Amino acid sequence: MCTKLKGMTMELKDKTIIITGASSGIGAAAALLFAAEGANVVLGARREPELKTLVGQITQSNGKAVCLAGDVQDEDYAKALVELASKKFGGLDGAFNNAGKMGEMGPIPAMDEENWQSVLSTNLTSAFFAAKAQLPAMAEGGGGSIVFTGTFVGFSNGGIPGMGAYAASKAGLIGLVQSLAAEYAAEGIRINIVLPGGTKTDMAGDDPATHEFIAGLHPMKRMADPTEIAQTALFLLSDRSSFVTGSPVAVDGGMATRLL
Repeated sequence: MCTKLKGMTMELKDKTIIITGASSGIGAAAALLFAAEGANVVLGARREPELKTLVGQITQSNGKAVCLAGDVQDEDYAKALVELASKKFGGLDGAFNNAGKMGEMGPIPAMDEENWQSVLSTNLTSAFFAAKAQLPAMAEGGGGSIVFTGTFVGFSNGGIPGMGAYAASKAGLIGLVQSLAAEYAAEGIRINIVLPGGTKTDMAGDDPATHEFIAGLHPMKRMADPTEIAQTALFLLSDRSSFVTGSPVAVDGGMATRLL
């Protein structure tokens, strides 16, 4: 059941927002939060049953949501999400490009090319496809805001052994975001990236010992709830961040300070 959070101020009222990776974790938390804040949400992920369940939760609480299942590695899927936003809600105001994968962990000499390519395709090439489809739609509407999900891994001194493909893809994403932000700022389109620390999602698994270890790495000695990451994306998509673009925004429980 979707419960409206206390203190809602309708930060995204009547804005149409695409959310990828919306079937669980940060994406699902963002879908519920953004809809409660007045957004029309267009939800994307590979798992259609989970998407339909989420749409049902939102509409039962008088929110507005539609979904389309697909793979972010497919350029046509990025286009289809934008077309759905335009068809159902008349345009596109923002996007939270959140879908991603960690891939297999291990040393680079032992990593096969298939894993490397899969991680880069899911985390970085998909961002290229998303930007290609979303930017013209936002420019046509007079502006907008795009937020990507990165990570503290590969940022600053946040290297972790065995995560070469993941770190490379997310570091590349930061570079893409900053280039796009400079290119589209004058057109009223802001582009930023959130850098979560350890977050309680499917990617982190469900082993309590693993969670305890990850929590211990953070100065705050805990992992994030997905809604805490979604709150930062909300800020970056809202008018409250009107002078923020090209920024890697750490939401990492202090990991960046520990690793500097």
